[in-house]
Amino acid sequence: MKNIPDVKLGLIAVSRDCFPIALSEKRRAAIKAAYAGDLYECPVTVENELDMLKALADVNEHGCNALVVFLGNFGPETPETLIAKNFDGPCMFVAAAEGDGDLINGRGDAYCGMLNCSYNLGMRHLKGYIPEYPVGTAEDITKMIADFVPIARAVIGVKNLKIITFGPRPQDFFACNAPIKGLYELGVEVEENSELDLLVSYKEHAGDPRIPAVCDEMAAEMGEGRFYPDLGERMAQFELTLLDWAENHKGSRKYVAFADKCWPAFPSQFGFEPCYVNSRLAARGIPVACEVDIYGALSEYIGACVSGDAVTLLDINNSVPAQMWEEQIRGKYDYQLTDTFMGFHCGNTPACKLCADRAVKYQLIQHRLLEPQDSDPDFTRGTLEADIAPSDITFYRLQCDSEGNLRSYIAQGEVLPVKTGSFGGIGVFAIHEMGRFYRHVLIQKRYPHHGAVAFGHYGKALFEVFKFLGVQDIAYNQPKSLPYPTENPWG
Repeated sequence: MKNIPDVKLGLIAVSRDCFPIALSEKRRAAIKAAYAGDLYECPVTVENELDMLKALADVNEHGCNALVVFLGNFGPETPETLIAKNFDGPCMFVAAAEGDGDLINGRGDAYCGMLNCSYNLGMRHLKGYIPEYPVGTAEDITKMIADFVPIARAVIGVKNLKIITFGPRPQDFFACNAPIKGLYELGVEVEENSELDLLVSYKEHAGDPRIPAVCDEMAAEMGEGRFYPDLGERMAQFELTLLDWAENHKGSRKYVAFADKCWPAFPSQFGFEPCYVNSRLAARGIPVACEVDIYGALSEYIGACVSGDAVTLLDINNSVPAQMWEEQIRGKYDYQLTDTFMGFHCGNTPACKLCADRAVKYQLIQHRLLEPQDSDPDFTRGTLEADIAPSDITFYRLQCDSEGNLRSYIAQGEVLPVKTGSFGGIGVFAIHEMGRFYRHVLIQKRYPHHGAVAFGHYGKALFEVFKFLGVQDIAYNQPKSLPYPTENPWG
């Protein structure tokens, strides 16, 4: 199942009719020649509204789902902004810098035109992505285009996403329950189901002829002695259940994410924990968020689109012991104790993001809760456990608060090469000024305990995605020189 969009970019040049059209066309051609990726150069240069319609017909015919609108000169603000109104996909607006001709007949004044473009987008309540400094040479603009691709991929994905849920959130996990109003504002569909619906479908997949092949995949992925052979058929059956449900229920949407109730009833009724299966789907770009965390699933999906890589969802779980910090972190890494914490979940992190000793194990906490204490683990087996491998990370979340307002946070950091000595999928995370960020963003703004993790530094792209989606509150880990509004100036 292909679950992340492919971006097909189109390049449309615009030209104000009192400027030479050849100036925009020559500069457009220079961008096409300089850009190394896939970029369709629309031959229609837009000077008026009829040109706009012709250009859109052309890029649609060529399968474009995102556009670069290029002001090769001052540009006609009405037709250029109507491109964004009439095109079903994200549009980036950029402008040409001077320097490729004389400043009499070769001056384009696009620096000025960009102001009118922005003004008209605002007047018409249209969304357009405008880079931090949107004016440049062909080489400059190719870099802006490269930055735009993951942003466009995420926006296209969100607009075509359905989140499928099974069951209500567990008792005392109100943090995973948020208004779905924000999903509709973003253009995301949601399908809510009972756990019984999932159980019925699971039972209908008993004896599925595809099960042995999936069992072989699982065994090859984990390696000898790192999984429970007797669980393979059950977990393969569940994986096929979810994949078939996604295919059969996506309806008019192209992409799917799940938010499933994974405890306390699940393991006893299905006969295993779903974590390992969830991790395998996440590795394929199909997030399965734990504990019916709908906005966690959405956050994961956005990160998968931006990074083009596997992501995970973790509890912002426990502090790092002072002794561990003293012995393994202090003096070796530029972090204070309060910059560190442990991110944990039972076992949903994809195998490719865990250390080499990863293995399918059992959920210690649920074994305590659900099975006799003197017995060997039975149906609480099925978690994928190991320390998370050292890596740059971005910790982030998009959330709808109890008042129905969308808000988000982004913080870049890393997973340190420090052994946790604990259980589950867990790692020692380090983010500069995490202590202040934890108090004045995560606690102050009442975020839930789950955070999405992308493996790399993607803060720049995520910030632009959230802006484009209309999120007004985008928090980050501010330096000490920039106090939070709620931070006591006297300490």
